[in-house]
Amino acid sequence: MTSIRNCYADAQRLKEELEAADAVVIGAGAGLSTSAGFVYDGVRFKKSFSDFEAKYGFHDMYAGGFYPYETPEERWAFWSRSIWINRYTDAPKPVYNNLFALVKDKDYFVLTTNVDHCFQKAGFDKRRLFYTQGDYGLFQCTQPCCQETIDNEGAVLSMLEQQENMRIPTELIPHCPHCGKPLTMNLRSDNKFVQDEGWNKAAKRYEDFLGSHQTGRVLYLELGVGYNTPGIIKIPFWKMSAENPDARFVSINAQNIAVPEVIKERAFLINSDIGKVLSS
Repeated sequence: MTSIRNCYADAQRLKEELEAADAVVIGAGAGLSTSAGFVYDGVRFKKSFSDFEAKYGFHDMYAGGFYPYETPEERWAFWSRSIWINRYTDAPKPVYNNLFALVKDKDYFVLTTNVDHCFQKAGFDKRRLFYTQGDYGLFQCTQPCCQETIDNEGAVLSMLEQQENMRIPTELIPHCPHCGKPLTMNLRSDNKFVQDEGWNKAAKRYEDFLGSHQTGRVLYLELGVGYNTPGIIKIPFWKMSAENPDARFVSINAQNIAVPEVIKERAFLINSDIGKVLSS
């Protein structure tokens, strides 16, 4: 009962901060999608990848994505399943929908390292989203020969429907229409990540949003952000909160969270599951 009361109190405080805010900058990490049910192991993994687990011995989708498969046919059999369930199906829990209900009438912008498209599926305006680390729904050239990406829904669905014995037909292996090199996922993992026209336009819209909200009651809302890439969301949010004396910083994370001393008096930390807080 104490836990329930605390969660309700946290939710009420969050709603008060949102109501008082002139603008809301949301920074979303993997913890948000995890709370929504997009987990890479356990029952969800076994339901779609039990054959891969039995053959190769890995126990989660993350490990499967890096496994050195002997053939591209095997690699794309795995990836087509992973892309489909993590990009083209809805999240098991309505966490993103609940978040949208809280901010839809605010002047908001979202910066996220997630690549699963959950924000748009929940109704967020795509012009207010910046997917800085890529998108499961896009292919890019492995070389890359150009700064272009390719929508992959049709190709992935064909791989999914036609694969047999953990292999796709060879003719379905995707290749760059410009240079003929193999395609890969548009996910930031090295210096070959393609920042296409859409990525650059989103980056500019985010920059413009921040530039127009350097003063006033700005709420920096950090959701499920860890320390793998702190330079993308966490540290910039701390810095911007410190530079604006009217700003507020809120972080919700099921893991241990902290905040610099300089913004401690204007920060609110919720050490809990994001979904529970947003649904209270």
